[in-house]
Amino acid sequence: MSRPVFSFRPNLDNGDHRKAWGILQRVPEGQKNHFLVQAILKEGNEETLEAIIRRTVREELKGVKTEQIEANETRDIPDQMLDFLSQMDD
Repeated sequence: MSRPVFSFRPNLDNGDHRKAWGILQRVPEGQKNHFLVQAILKEGNEETLEAIIRRTVREELKGVKTEQIEANETRDIPDQMLDFLSQMDD
């Protein structure tokens, strides 16, 4: 079975390409294939993990009772909080 060939030709005028090229250049010879495989698999795993987290959060939020606050309803800010915030400008 012949192995597929992949060619990476970065456009060094593109900042992302230049950054990727710099990272790849720091990988020791003989380890570049392993590095690229791991990077590709990590990207795929992150997308899968994000989808699982989003689905889980949506499912959990279905059971949460929410309370809507009227736009004209105001909540007083305690004087202690205002004093604390005013001291931050000093």
